[in-house]
Amino acid sequence: MLNPVVGEIARENAGKFAIAKVNVDESPGVSEKFGVRSIPTLLFFKAGEKRDQTVGVLGKAEIVRRLQALG
Repeated sequence: MLNPVVGEIARENAGKFAIAKVNVDESPGVSEKFGVRSIPTLLFFKAGEKRDQTVGVLGKAEIVRRLQALG
């Protein structure tokens, strides 16, 4: 459910944010490192440091708001 929304945000904000998707089944070390226990989980980073995390489906406006809050 989030994939199309996140893709749209990435296209609309090219150059502003770096957005990546990780398949936790293929990369279990990543999910373990960041404590991902539920899908979908969004992690928000600034300067390589995790600053925010959400679990569950969020709307586009809320995701963009959280990205902009990292400023």
